[in-house]
Amino acid sequence: MPFEAEGSQSGSANVTDKAGDWAKFLKKYYVAELGEIGREYSYQNSKKSLVIDYQKLEKWGKKGLGLADELLKNPSKVIGDVKDAVKTYNLIFTKEEEDKADEINIRFVKLPKKTNIRDIRANHINTFISVEGIVRKVTEVRPRLVVGVFRCLNCGTLTQPYAQPTFGSYTEPYRNCTQCERQTKFELVPALSKFVDTQKVRIQESPEGLRGGEQPQTLDVDITDDLVANVSPGDRVVINGILRSFQKTNGSVKSPLFDLYLEANSIEMSEKEFEEVEISEEDEKEIRELSRDPEIYRKFGHSIAPSIYGNEEVKESIALILFGGVMKTLPDGTHLRGDIHMLLVGDPGIAKSQMLRYVIRLAPRGIYTSGKSSTSAGLTATAVKDDFGDGRWTLEAGALVLADMGIAAVDEMDKMDKDDRSSLHEAMEQQSISVAKAGITATLRSRCALLGAANPKLGRFNQYDSISEQVNMPPSLLSRFDLIFLMRDAPNQQLDRAIGEHILKSHEVGELLELNRKAPIENTTEENIKQKLAPVTPEIDPLLFRKYVAYSKRNCIPQMTDEAREILIQYYLDLRGLAADSSKPVPVTARQLEALVRLAEASARVRLSNTVDESDAQRVIKIVDRCLRDVAYDPNTNTFDIDRVETGLTQRKRTLVRDILDTIKKLSENSEKKSATKEDVYNDLAAKNYGKDEVMKAIDDMHRDGLIMMPNKDMVRLL
Repeated sequence: MPFEAEGSQSGSANVTDKAGDWAKFLKKYYVAELGEIGREYSYQNSKKSLVIDYQKLEKWGKKGLGLADELLKNPSKVIGDVKDAVKTYNLIFTKEEEDKADEINIRFVKLPKKTNIRDIRANHINTFISVEGIVRKVTEVRPRLVVGVFRCLNCGTLTQPYAQPTFGSYTEPYRNCTQCERQTKFELVPALSKFVDTQKVRIQESPEGLRGGEQPQTLDVDITDDLVANVSPGDRVVINGILRSFQKTNGSVKSPLFDLYLEANSIEMSEKEFEEVEISEEDEKEIRELSRDPEIYRKFGHSIAPSIYGNEEVKESIALILFGGVMKTLPDGTHLRGDIHMLLVGDPGIAKSQMLRYVIRLAPRGIYTSGKSSTSAGLTATAVKDDFGDGRWTLEAGALVLADMGIAAVDEMDKMDKDDRSSLHEAMEQQSISVAKAGITATLRSRCALLGAANPKLGRFNQYDSISEQVNMPPSLLSRFDLIFLMRDAPNQQLDRAIGEHILKSHEVGELLELNRKAPIENTTEENIKQKLAPVTPEIDPLLFRKYVAYSKRNCIPQMTDEAREILIQYYLDLRGLAADSSKPVPVTARQLEALVRLAEASARVRLSNTVDESDAQRVIKIVDRCLRDVAYDPNTNTFDIDRVETGLTQRKRTLVRDILDTIKKLSENSEKKSATKEDVYNDLAAKNYGKDEVMKAIDDMHRDGLIMMPNKDMVRLL
C-alpha cells in the first residue's frame, strides 16, 4: 500500500500539476494521518476524513500560499485535486484499491478569517468561508439519496447512476427507457443506489458580537457523513464550508430569489470562555488600575442603568452576578455551580425590565428574553416538527441554552408556560436541560446565570402574604434563586421627590444632547454639558465594564481565607440558632450558605483578587440579609422563616392548617351532616390568637388545594 518510490512516475517530486503539489504537501505533513485512514478504512470503514490545517498550508512556502488562495476561491476544484493526489499517487490505497479514494472526505480547519453571517453576500456563493455562531436548531440524522439507480417498470432494465440534488425532491429519469424505448415509469433500487447520512443545522450569530438592538441573523448548514451527530443546540461552533445557493419556488413557479446555505466541510468547537472579548495591553493596564480603586463597588453599581434612580443594593448585586462565583467539579463528579441566580419581584413601573435590558449590554455574553417567549423552544429546549426539518424532528435550543457560559435576562417570569417552569428546575441547579421526545434524547448545557423579573398576580405586593402566593411561580423554583429582591413602589415624599428630579434631569440631558447634535449650544461650555450629564452617565464605560468582567473571569479563581470562612459559617449558625426550639420556624437552609459562598467569590473577582477576605464576607452578608428580610421575614410572628420561599407555607400557616383540620374533625363528630360552619371553626380557634381574615383565607386556600370540601359557601367538611 502506501507510497510509491520518489523516482517512480506516480511519486515523482518534479510533477507540476496541482495534484502533484498536493501530493508533495501531504507527504511532508500528513504521512501518519494518511496511514491511519488506510488502516481504519480497510478494517472498520470508519476513518474517512483527512483533516488539513489551513494555516500549515499557508506556511508551506509560495506554493502553499497559492493552494490556500485557490481553496478560498474554488473549493470544489481544490477538494477534487486533493482526492486526485490521494488516488493518482497512491497515498492511502494501492493501485487496485484507488477507487476508494473517492470516498475519502477532505476537510480544512483553522481558517484565520471569519465571515459574519450578516455580512454574507452574493459574491461569497461557491467560495470557501468560515462562520462562527451558536447552534440554534438540529434535526435528526437521516440518510439522503446521493446517486440513484432506477429500474424500468416495463422491462426491468436498470438505468445508469443518476445524481440527485441536495435539496428538493429526488429526480427520476424523464426520458424513454433505453431498452424497451417506451415512455414508462421508473422505481428506485435502494440496494444499488448511494446514500449518505445527513443532518440539517441552523446557527445564529453570537449575541456578544451584536450592537445594541440588533437581532441575531441565522444561516442553515448542511452536514453530511462523519460530521453528523457532533453538535447539539447551544454549542458554540466554527463551521467551515462552501456557501451554496438554491432557487426558491412558489409551487411550479420559479422565483428570481435564491436562498443560501452552507455546505459544511468541517466543524470546530469553540469552548474558550470569553475569547471574543479582545483585551489589549492598554486595556489590561486600565483594568488593573481600576481594580485598586477603593470605590470600585460603588462605581460598578452606579454604572448599571444610571438613568434609574436608587436601588444601589440591587445594582451592586447585579454586578456580582456578572462576575459570578467559581464553577467546581469535585472528585466524585459532583458539579457545584458558580453562577448566581437573582429574581426581581415588584410593583409595576419601577424599571425592572429596563434594568434587565441594560445588564445584557454589559455582559460579555448575554441573552434577553421574556417568559412569554415567542419561540417554540421557550426558555429551555424542545423537539418539534417544522418546515426546517423537512418532516424530521428538530431539536431547538431556548434562551438558557443559547446563553451558556453567560447570563440570561428573563423578563415576566411569572408568565412562563408549564413546560418551561418544570424544566427550569434542572436548568438552574444542575445547569443542564434534558429532552426526551419523539425518539430524541439529549442533554443540553445551560451554564449561565439567570436574572429574572416578575410581577405580583394582583399588581401590588402584599408583605403579609408569602412570595409564592403572590407570584405565579412554584416555591420549588423560587428556592433556587440565590437572591430575591422585592422592589416596592411605596409613597415617600422625600424619595418620590428625588426620583422625580432624577427623571426630569434625564429628560433634560436627552434634550441637551439632541440640541447639541444639530448645532453647538450658545453660552454652554463643554464643562457645563459634562456636569449636567454626570448623574446619568456610567462611571465605568460599558465597553470597559465588559472587558473588566471578561478579564476577571478569565484570570481570577479566588480561594476563601480562614477568616472569611469563619464569618460566613458564624452568620449561618447564628440564624440557625434562632430555631433552636423545634416549634420555631427554620430561618435559613444550606442553600443560603452556598449562595453566600458564590457571592463572596464574585465580590473578590470585582477586586481582581485571588482570595476571598473578611470584607467580601461582610459585604455579601449585608446583601443576603436584605433579601431574607424582604422574602423570609414573617410579620405575623416577627421571625425569619425560609419556608415562606422554600415551600410557600410559613410555620404559623402550617400550624393553622393543622389546627383547622383538627377543629373540623372535632366539630363534625357532633354534627349529623359530618360538617362544620366556617364561623364555628373560627370561634373555636379564636383563643389561639388567629385573626378572622387569617382563618377564612386559610380555609379557602385549603379548599382550593383539595384538603377539605365545601358543600356550600358557609360549610366545610373533611375529605
